[in-house]
Amino acid sequence: MKQSIFPSLLLCILVIITGCDKNGNYPGGQVSPYISIYDVKDVYKGTDITLSKDVLYGSTKITGVVVSDHSGGNLPTGLLVMQDRRRLNELRGIALSVGTEAAKYVPGDSLVVDIAGGVLKRVDGIMQITGVSASAITKVSSGNAIAANRVPSNLILATPDKYEATLVVIVKAGFNPLPAPTDTYTGEKVLNDGFGDLTLRTEATASFAKNTLPFLGNFYGIPFNKLVGDNQLVPQMRMRTANDAVVLSSTINVTPLLISGFISDVSGADGNYEYIQFLATRDIDFAVTPYSVVVTNNANASTPTGFPANGWATGGLRTYKLNMNSGKATKGSFFYVGGTGKTINGASSTSMAASNWIKAYNYTLADGEGFGTKTGGLFANSGNASGLAVFAGTTITAASVPLDVLFVSTGGSLFTTTPSTMGYRIGNTDWYDVKNPITLVDQPYYRAGSNTLNMSYTTADLGYFYKMGGEYSVSLGRWMKARTQTNVLLTKTSAITEIEGTGATILK
Repeated sequence: MKQSIFPSLLLCILVIITGCDKNGNYPGGQVSPYISIYDVKDVYKGTDITLSKDVLYGSTKITGVVVSDHSGGNLPTGLLVMQDRRRLNELRGIALSVGTEAAKYVPGDSLVVDIAGGVLKRVDGIMQITGVSASAITKVSSGNAIAANRVPSNLILATPDKYEATLVVIVKAGFNPLPAPTDTYTGEKVLNDGFGDLTLRTEATASFAKNTLPFLGNFYGIPFNKLVGDNQLVPQMRMRTANDAVVLSSTINVTPLLISGFISDVSGADGNYEYIQFLATRDIDFAVTPYSVVVTNNANASTPTGFPANGWATGGLRTYKLNMNSGKATKGSFFYVGGTGKTINGASSTSMAASNWIKAYNYTLADGEGFGTKTGGLFANSGNASGLAVFAGTTITAASVPLDVLFVSTGGSLFTTTPSTMGYRIGNTDWYDVKNPITLVDQPYYRAGSNTLNMSYTTADLGYFYKMGGEYSVSLGRWMKARTQTNVLLTKTSAITEIEGTGATILK
């Protein structure tokens, strides 16, 4: 039996070896005629290159969907722009210099383009293929959907070549500086989405050039690169038509106080030593204009269990409310709400009694002001979600919408739509949106729709202060740099500067 198996195995091996040529190619195998835009762009090494079968690894054609629309008169003349995801599911785009042919194609057209003989080059900073004839372009279909590609501006600024010639949407963006009521799109304007400043360029001849600028909106467009100096690429986004601007707001709403940090688990026992740090964006007299803060604890042992039927007003060990109805805070200053301990990191640590405490409350002995059961700890230390929200006024119901809100972690019963909708409401902040900013579908709760951002939970019982640094513009009424989490490990002798230095800042 063994004698018959081994000769057969040897014969199979010989067939495999002799069936391949010296280059390792199997007979009959063919290279696909189609190459991804990702790979086409990769052959560019800084100088013009003529595209051939050899240069393109045996391929000669690209396929993709058109994203350019010349009907608005704002794209570079003669450039047909298309994108694909054929390589590693990485979206890449390319511009084809085809003259008047470019205007014949519209977004959603699926094309096959023979690029053999074309020249890949940068013209005024824009990577493009020149020398492509009209006969080299074949339309396969039209009306294909183009998925919205939300990209923060900082990513476009950091890797301009990656996003060049692709369709992107800059979400919840406004203009910097704040436009006057008569300002229009004409020229170069600075868009800010809380992640960076990106130039929006509009030709004076564009059909929408004289439209007035909104306060806040979603802006669709195509980034094209501009060459600055010898080799620096600077992206400039161009809208295609007026429909690429989706107005979200035409009015400025300044949030009067912002959550800038908190400590949820001090070194040692937590009771009466947890506190929240706020930053005032204007002068506040809390006796005249009261506010309230609610903390939610969703540890498995917190009752009532299940989803929060009354949202932030659920009470028990799930939510606890403190009123801010006395004291004052000046614009740009930090102030505190928390336990009566008034120390930086639990018992026997640096005193914070000299800081501005708008509310110091013994939550271990007293129930919350309106709802909430006395507790040894306001925040969850189990890894389940904790959250905190600040509200205008002191009357909170399930329908109340917070002025500012942040969450740590995701565990626990937080949001459901069955048998009825229950959850913790959010407001429009740097992290959350009452409406999905792209689809405009209602999503007024944490964990609903795109409201999935959360802070990371830190190791328990060490004394981490969650510092939430960012830049808030009072004149624009929004975050110019969205908050980011920095975990500051405090000691018993830490100074107040460790939690107030290099944190959230107020811009004029």
